[in-house]
Amino acid sequence: MSFAAYSTLRQAFAAATAVGLVLATASARAEDAIPATPEAGAIKIGLEPWLGYGQWHIANKKGLFKTEGLADVSIVNFNEDKDINAALASGQLDVANIGTHTAMAMVAAGLPIKIVMLEDFSLKADAILAGKDVATVADLKGKQVAFEQGTTSDILLNYALKTAGLTIADVKPVPMPASDAGAALIAGRVPVAVTYEPYLTTALHQNKDTKLLFTAGVNPGLVSDVLVVREDFLKAKPGQVAALVRVWDDALKYYKANTEDGRKIISEAVGSAPADLATAFDGVQFYSVAENKSAFSGPFQSKTFVEVEAAAKTAGILTKDVSAKDMIDPRFVGATP
Repeated sequence: MSFAAYSTLRQAFAAATAVGLVLATASARAEDAIPATPEAGAIKIGLEPWLGYGQWHIANKKGLFKTEGLADVSIVNFNEDKDINAALASGQLDVANIGTHTAMAMVAAGLPIKIVMLEDFSLKADAILAGKDVATVADLKGKQVAFEQGTTSDILLNYALKTAGLTIADVKPVPMPASDAGAALIAGRVPVAVTYEPYLTTALHQNKDTKLLFTAGVNPGLVSDVLVVREDFLKAKPGQVAALVRVWDDALKYYKANTEDGRKIISEAVGSAPADLATAFDGVQFYSVAENKSAFSGPFQSKTFVEVEAAAKTAGILTKDVSAKDMIDPRFVGATP
């Protein structure tokens, strides 16, 4: 081949490569593009009766979904983690509100989901309850403990035991839903229970000898919740996902400006009277979109994610490593003003 021909071939190859790179970049940009207006179609969101998910109830009550262009949103309620997890895995839900550790376990099991928003940290709204005969975490040794396995309660219990030099093998687990654990303690069937609000407040009000033995606030973020989206839905309806993030932020702004009404709406949705949950709300830290932006690139990824992963492994919920970078899709909080 002559030098001239070789030179011409090189130039043609370089030009073709350049065109390919441009097309690939354009394709990637098109895939990452988030429409300003949400796509048409229904959305099914799953959640449990937990205060941390309360902004969705405010959004539903105040018509904020429609304000952001989402005309067909169904909120599907569940009482146990296993049920909402199964619904998300089977495709019955598009979006779900779940614990950070649950999202990790799902990804480890091969479920294609992404974390698109951090919703809350539980500080005093997840706790270990104990009667008068249990004064410290060390006193849990040999005791029956009611808790829902594979959930935030499981994470909190294992973490608390570790602080006292104990493991789950040192206690007698009594598996039951978080909604029943507090009642089991009050009825005297167990001396210790792990649960969350509104069940904590109910138990504390019914028995003056019941106390908070250990709360999630000992390690903020250990018990945290995220909004996850199935990848197939995320790719097909990115505009809807972005609109959901805006709805959460709209609802949180309403909550902060109208706290009394916001708490009333949430309390009614989870089945309690606002007065009964007055202090419970103070035990939850809600995250705005602005706070998400800094958390995703900072403490949530570098600290919280790492610590939750370690706690989930200790609890036996997670059996292999997961990656924050692979699990978190920050585009949607990033696209929200």
